[in-house]
Amino acid sequence: MSLRQQLTDILPNILPSSPKEATKGTELIRLVRLRLEGDYSDASLRYHFSIMSCDPASPIAKVEKGQGYYRRAAPVPALAGAQDLLSMTQGRLEDFAGDLGAVDHALQRIRKFRAAATRYCEVNGRFPYLFRDALTKDSPLGNLWKFPDMVVVDWEAGEPVDQGLTLDHDTFALKRGLGLPPYRLQSVTLRLLPNHERYREEFFQALSVSAWSQGGELFYAGPIEDEALADALRQLSNRFGIGITTFGLTAEMLDDLPGPEHILTAQPRETEALMERFDVRRIASPQLRDHIDWATLDSIRSDNQEVRNLFSWLMECVDAEQAMPYEDPH
Repeated sequence: MSLRQQLTDILPNILPSSPKEATKGTELIRLVRLRLEGDYSDASLRYHFSIMSCDPASPIAKVEKGQGYYRRAAPVPALAGAQDLLSMTQGRLEDFAGDLGAVDHALQRIRKFRAAATRYCEVNGRFPYLFRDALTKDSPLGNLWKFPDMVVVDWEAGEPVDQGLTLDHDTFALKRGLGLPPYRLQSVTLRLLPNHERYREEFFQALSVSAWSQGGELFYAGPIEDEALADALRQLSNRFGIGITTFGLTAEMLDDLPGPEHILTAQPRETEALMERFDVRRIASPQLRDHIDWATLDSIRSDNQEVRNLFSWLMECVDAEQAMPYEDPH
């Protein structure tokens, strides 16, 4: 049996499952030698550890921006995204074998992360707009490639007022003269746990739904602790310009969060405590464009009320020269 085949059999039994308990290379060599057949040098073992950790099919993963190795988890039957549609249409429900309680549990995690991401944007002076009707369980599967989970609006200049911004009149005039909007629109795709099996699909969904906006971002609830996965996402980001941010919220941490309604209506002190639970990390920054692609936007605006509501809200803010949070009628 080759060295790689032996390591494939040995490593799952000795590697820790948590990246926080990762085994350093020297200790891993010692543990492997207790079970290994054949005389292999330390350099050969280290080489195989490194090469195998870059292979998503292997049982060994390397800690992202750290030292040590841990056991790469097998694909977990879980809901991929942050909208109910994703659980209903991407072939995930059969993973729960009819366990409606497990489905409800997973959906609750999704809703909590959606609320947490919304609140995070608000706390940081951004104005989120959530898409709901376009991403329900009865919507076409193709909507996953047309509509983001949310659009985040960043106004160019303004003075903070109660729950909003008083926009700068001179900046408005300058932007109009240049034919530029006084805001930036970024589409945001929300997903729970990144893994090797779905990261490409999730990334290109984020790219697709950002075609008309000035940039796109992919928000993951969970951390990316696998170095090979983080590098793969960075390579895609460098080529296509989608930003990637993780919030450090494991499934267990999502379970511990209060309900989504409470997250969205929390008082300042509660919100501050919630923000302290996040470990927000920017894996890659988005590449922003100056202009909205109006031709692409018109192709989806004509048959979608939520897109029309988004721009009606923006025009109300522009006319009033005051940016205010969107009031969702739901």
